[in-house]
Amino acid sequence: MEGKKILLGVCGSIAAYKSALLVRLLVKAGAEVKVIMTNSARSFITPLSLSTLSKNPVANQFVKNDAGEWENHVELGLWADLMIVAPASAHSLAKFALGLCDNLLCATYLSARCPVMMAPAMDLDMYQHPSTQTNLKTLQAHGVRLIDATHGELASGLVGTGRMAEPEDIMVEIQQFFTKSSRFEGKRVIVTAGPTYESIDPVRFIGNHSSGKMGLAIAHALANEGAVVRLVAGPGDYVIHSDRVQLTKVQSADDMYAEVERQYTDTDIAVFAAAVADYKPAEVADQKIKKTGESMTITLVKNKDIAAEMGQRKKAGQLNIGFALETENEETHAKQKLEKKNFDLIVLNSLNDKGAGFSHNTNKITIFNREGQSMAYDIKSKQEVAVDIINAIYDLV
Repeated sequence: MEGKKILLGVCGSIAAYKSALLVRLLVKAGAEVKVIMTNSARSFITPLSLSTLSKNPVANQFVKNDAGEWENHVELGLWADLMIVAPASAHSLAKFALGLCDNLLCATYLSARCPVMMAPAMDLDMYQHPSTQTNLKTLQAHGVRLIDATHGELASGLVGTGRMAEPEDIMVEIQQFFTKSSRFEGKRVIVTAGPTYESIDPVRFIGNHSSGKMGLAIAHALANEGAVVRLVAGPGDYVIHSDRVQLTKVQSADDMYAEVERQYTDTDIAVFAAAVADYKPAEVADQKIKKTGESMTITLVKNKDIAAEMGQRKKAGQLNIGFALETENEETHAKQKLEKKNFDLIVLNSLNDKGAGFSHNTNKITIFNREGQSMAYDIKSKQEVAVDIINAIYDLV
């Protein structure tokens, strides 16, 4: 990050307080930071705070040059190596998507020749509204790299998706963006992610709480270092911001097995991060099952073990990496899976660790290899955990 020029846009959102920490992290990493604030952002955090931390004046209004021309939005857009808007409010996202230009931040965005990132922040219903989702897709189509909003308590008191990503996670995205490492250049990788849904009838299914965030973070971390990644993911929301990641969405364990089997032969590395259902209903009803009694019995049969099946097919030069989510005897069970499924590494995380497991934005892992060695890590964001995992994989490449 030393010497990188970062242009930070701050919109009107309660999450604007996080912008101060982001500026501090960027400056500490050696970046030069300039800030543009919308008028409404000034109601949430003062320009003085951001100018003090960035060591640069905060821009807010158009100014004239000696020739009487409006120019500073052009200068700022040309100056930056990266523009990032954090927080990006629903109102500003709509303006960016439509190309509206009624303030300095919008004008600078339209003038910028550098890559642009945006970190949305808003209440959950605003975030899920079709208009907002359409705007986000439009911005992605225009080349904007989105940093997903996260799940948690919102300013309204509701709980849901809409929180701006934490500054530390945004820093990981920025650092990865500037990383030119190509350790996995030319490697073909499969990553599985998310849950599987096993149908009971046309309405109901057996599933789990996996969000797919860990697998998605691993896919992007590998792509950032040159790999061509095929992400096979169960139901969930997956925002892809790399043209090196090809997403294939599936529903059931059988669907995921078929897709992985189709791609595995010419794969160099397979990361089995999905939470695949162990069992499925023996029969799936054609119509919705009606409530007829006080109890109901469903006969379950085993699904194919995707990781174990691919472990049996593994050839010299291929690497298989597995995951173990445990609640008791964690290390013993993880090591048993390592051997049974012919993994080269297994990543253990425990539901007993606060902040680890399904749906969290953080994780706490221990990695075991076939030589009996282990590497334990503190709790980190899933983006940082993904980097730790691919570092361990690279040691085997």
